[in-house]
Amino acid sequence: MSETRRDRLRSLVQASGFAALGELAETLEVSESTIRRDLELLEKDGLVRRTHGGAFWTGESDTMRIFETRRDDRWAAKAAIGEMAAALVEDHDTILLDGGSTTYELARRLVGRPLQVVTNSLPVAHLLSNSESIDLVMIGGCVRGRTAVALGPMADAMLHSINVGKAFLSVAGITDRGYFNSNMMLVESEKAMLAAADQAIVVADSSKFGKVSLSRLCGLHEVAAVVSDSNVHSKWKEHLELADVKLVLASADGRQLSADGASSSSS
Repeated sequence: MSETRRDRLRSLVQASGFAALGELAETLEVSESTIRRDLELLEKDGLVRRTHGGAFWTGESDTMRIFETRRDDRWAAKAAIGEMAAALVEDHDTILLDGGSTTYELARRLVGRPLQVVTNSLPVAHLLSNSESIDLVMIGGCVRGRTAVALGPMADAMLHSINVGKAFLSVAGITDRGYFNSNMMLVESEKAMLAAADQAIVVADSSKFGKVSLSRLCGLHEVAAVVSDSNVHSKWKEHLELADVKLVLASADGRQLSADGASSSSS
């Protein structure tokens, strides 16, 4: 019975984008405390974000399942990185979110917060469009099918006309020469994102370190911080420290770690 109820609950929140606690309890004919427990389980699965009085849908929609077939053994790390990156965002910030699975995990944690968000990612825009507290700006351009991000001259021109406090960027590789991605057009748009931001933050799991890709985005020192998981090798910690880049590490259970691996409180 509880599984059937949670399936209905999940469908109700997904259909509306946001559902109030009292309405869910009335529709499902159970107590609000039961709904709270069910929502807690759905939140652990990354499907909803609980807020005062209800819950927002943060799972993939029927029309935007871009990452469904791309989940791998790195997904837990990406989710932890998203949690840590969200802690670097303050309410009422103006931020920019690049496309990619890790930035999508970050976006999940921002639903319901008072923010201004600029993005070139269709999945991120679709996710955040359900949140009335977010002022959403969508970058236009040619949409790349595999990742559903807007790229090209139109996107770059729009990026050159805006300014954000923080830009969160995903990359395919990190070496001592800097940050890389596999698509040259994507890198041109990301360079425009760097120019538009007061502060750039790279989100990348530890598997990206030591990998080089087709096109170089920028040098190590040209971003303020890198958010990754606790499996980053010590030599890369040293490289980033020498480049004066803050390294924020997340454990699988979502704790923030210092660069030497010690546990610390989230900011």
